[in-house]
Order: sequence, then C-alpha cells, then structure tokens
Amino acid sequence: MSDPAERLNAFLARTPYARFLGLRAELAGDEMTAILPFDDKLIGNVKWQALHGGVLGAFMEMTALAQLALSGDLPHLPKPIDVTIEYLKTGRPQTTYARADLRKVGRRIANVHVEAWQDRRGEPVAALRGHFLLPRE
Repeated sequence: MSDPAERLNAFLARTPYARFLGLRAELAGDEMTAILPFDDKLIGNVKWQALHGGVLGAFMEMTALAQLALSGDLPHLPKPIDVTIEYLKTGRPQTTYARADLRKVGRRIANVHVEAWQDRRGEPVAALRGHFLLPRE
C-alpha cells in the first residue's frame, strides 16, 4: 500500500478504539490533521462539561500512530514504549484537532510529539511526547 490516504484509512479501519472515538483524519500534502468530533460519551466531568483526559490522551496517541503509519509501510502497529501527556487546558465539548511531528524515526524507535487544540492551533489543550517501538519487517 503506497498511497498515503489508503494507509491512513487502513489504520483507522483496523483500530477499534479509533472507530469508537469517531476519529477521522484529513491529509493536505504531507500534513495529516486528526479530528475528534465531539460526542457526549467523551465527557469525563459532567459538572464542568470537560472532555475525559483519557480520551484526549488516546486521541493524541492514535494521532501519533496514524502519522507513523503514514511514514511507511509498517507490517504492524508500533508499540508505545513511553508516553507523557501534558494537559494544558480544559478540553471543552467541541471538535478537537491534533497534529503529530515525527521528531526522529530510527530503525527501531520513533520519537513523536503531538499537540491537540480546539479553537486555535497556537493554543493547545494538551500535548503528548512519546517513544514507539517500530515493528521489524
């Protein structure tokens, strides 16, 4: 599968949690933007109407994995080695976006940074830094 859109759609189709979240993605050239449409099931704090932190974390991890899937024909999904999440603002009940930056992709390990935002890209609600074990051929 050499077409980036096909690789992206294949990743989203074979990832049950991405389907559960309703995760979508758009490609513009070589940039992928992940989209998490709002749904009431994503609320973690009903009093403050805030997105669940686990949902934001999983959304950013899925964004990192989707970007890695786009970077090449991987036989299997990479496995997280470590992930650090910074919750910067309350995620409000609205559509959330994310972009992943592959800081370094080696033969065995990938270092990825993801930022998620809602209204303005320059004001992220959360960020993720992670290391992923790449599958062997």
